[in-house]
Amino acid sequence: MLKYFIAVIFLWSCSASAQTAQLSMFAANPAHTGIYASDNSDSPGDLKWKFKTDGKVFSSPIVYNNVVYIGSEDHNLYAINKITGDLLWKFNTGGAVHSSPAVYKNVVYFGSYDGFYYALNATTGKLKWKFKTGGEKKVGAKGLWTMKPEDMYMDDLFDFFLSSPVINADHHDPIVYFGSSDGNLYALHALTGKKKWAFKTNGLIHASPALYSGKIYFGSWDTFLYAVDAQTGHLQWKFETGKQPVGHLLEGIQASAVCAYGMVYFGSRDGYFYALDAFNGKLKWKYAADNSWVLTTAAIKNGMVYLGTSDTYLFLGFDAQTGQEKVRYKTNGYVYSSPALSGNTAYFGDFTGRLSAVDIKSGKLTGKFETPGRLTNAKGVLDSVGNINFNVLAKGKDLAYYDTSVYGMDKLYTLGPIVSSPAISRGVIYFGSADNYIYAINLR
Repeated sequence: MLKYFIAVIFLWSCSASAQTAQLSMFAANPAHTGIYASDNSDSPGDLKWKFKTDGKVFSSPIVYNNVVYIGSEDHNLYAINKITGDLLWKFNTGGAVHSSPAVYKNVVYFGSYDGFYYALNATTGKLKWKFKTGGEKKVGAKGLWTMKPEDMYMDDLFDFFLSSPVINADHHDPIVYFGSSDGNLYALHALTGKKKWAFKTNGLIHASPALYSGKIYFGSWDTFLYAVDAQTGHLQWKFETGKQPVGHLLEGIQASAVCAYGMVYFGSRDGYFYALDAFNGKLKWKYAADNSWVLTTAAIKNGMVYLGTSDTYLFLGFDAQTGQEKVRYKTNGYVYSSPALSGNTAYFGDFTGRLSAVDIKSGKLTGKFETPGRLTNAKGVLDSVGNINFNVLAKGKDLAYYDTSVYGMDKLYTLGPIVSSPAISRGVIYFGSADNYIYAINLR
């Protein structure tokens, strides 16, 4: 009881501090621009602390009043002292927490695979309300992507996320928005959890909605990017991305949209990154990613848009208006961790367990942090040049079988992949890893 009391006192003291923020969420803000305050650092330094959970961490952290909030596959949402790394509280749900939390006025919002979206007191972790969706699940199918055996149901091994809430911080009528595997985009009253409206699509929604200029922008696995009125839920326009009728490998929108300059930007599993007019949904430009998925939520700063790719292992920067490529840096594996921008540096993780810091003007690596799993296991898992190569991973096995994919992914997980998108606060970067840990790294 004494430890719990001390934790509560700590949190209340933070709530009263002059640095109290009203709002914190995935990708830094409601438009998902991914910009964090800079202290002129450009590289990961020494480990400040790490915190062990009992499951893989695909959720991305947010920092609010000196507390790090993040979910884990072990069914818990954690509140961790950002200075010491000590547990303040945890809240157990009935399923994996792959949604990233959002906080507004001392209430933390997040979703779970148990089919509920939750609102908790951010100080105590006590439940305020919960809302039941039609159920949360991973994308999957019998004979997924034509893999064998064709009569076996297979979960998509790369469907890492649930939709993360975004909040319209209207003091008179605050609204929390999130997508669901039941195909709906929900708008709830943030204080009560009462449903205001729901917009139905024909696919799972695991992307996180972006709020911009009175509209909500979000993608669905039905291949459409939607713009709906934030107050009424009425459709404003929709944009169709590519379909693949046989196999369905190169289709569906998993990435979240980012909005700026009157534009909306997003990646798709069809192998393209799109830039649309935010007002009417007309295509401005698109980037062909060489049949690589684009799952990251892009970040935008100073007229540039930055993103990562899957199978081509790239971090890229484009002129936000024209789509002209300006920056290119190649990593050693899939990039599913969305970039966090601070000063002239982009920070992002990859599936080999490396956190990279890249100068956003030159495209040069300025520093890195590697998980213990990568340091220990890279030579036995990566190929001779240090890259992910599934042919090497699955040597001697038939790539046509789903079990081979599971086997390969299990080997990759020994590296401690970083799928979680970093958050930065006062010279420290925070992120989760599939090695079950949450990391805090000092920047230098």
